[in-house]
Amino acid sequence: MTGLGLQLGLHLGLYLVTDSGLAERAGHTLPDLVAAAVAGGVTTVQVREKERPAGDFLRTVMEVGEVVPEGVTLLVNDRVDVYLAAREQGAPVAGVHVGQEDLPAVLVRQLIGPQAVLGLSAAHPEQLAAAAASPARVDYVGIGVLRATDTKPDAPAPLGIEGMRERAARSALPAVAIGGIKVQDAAALAGSALSGVAVVSGICAAADPRAAAAAYAEVWK
Repeated sequence: MTGLGLQLGLHLGLYLVTDSGLAERAGHTLPDLVAAAVAGGVTTVQVREKERPAGDFLRTVMEVGEVVPEGVTLLVNDRVDVYLAAREQGAPVAGVHVGQEDLPAVLVRQLIGPQAVLGLSAAHPEQLAAAAASPARVDYVGIGVLRATDTKPDAPAPLGIEGMRERAARSALPAVAIGGIKVQDAAALAGSALSGVAVVSGICAAADPRAAAAAYAEVWK
């Protein structure tokens, strides 16, 4: 059973996972990159800052929250404490996305409450089944990786296009593909059981993030 996230306007579609290091090397501040990407067609933004302390992470979420318009879902990666702090300070955060090695999904749901969006990484068939059956009421799953990627060196073995399509078809929950997804990959995955494609370097490392996002959005439609 899915949670309230989809009912509350979670539009997975083109799903940006941020990487401030990539953005800075491409000459962008993260808020400017997010604003451009949203203008290009991004519908969900997950702020991921794995290497930064909680205070810096929180400031980043607050800054990104100022440029995310109504209708775009803003999520926090892994850090439930940062999500709760940002929500307390009035940021338009909708929920969190956690991995298999983070806090248990049931505990996360207890902490964030019934109205928040809860996403969970689930690479294997048994993880997909467990997510769907979980009393945590998971809203969607992130399936990966499509191909090997430097942004997640500890990721499971790449699935490839056909493997990703097959794995998404097994999911009883809305699913987003992630892992080195290029524009041509998004085109090949369109029309599958997936509800969205998650992109990191394809947008964060782009010289023109708005144009990059628009290219993904065009093929995903």
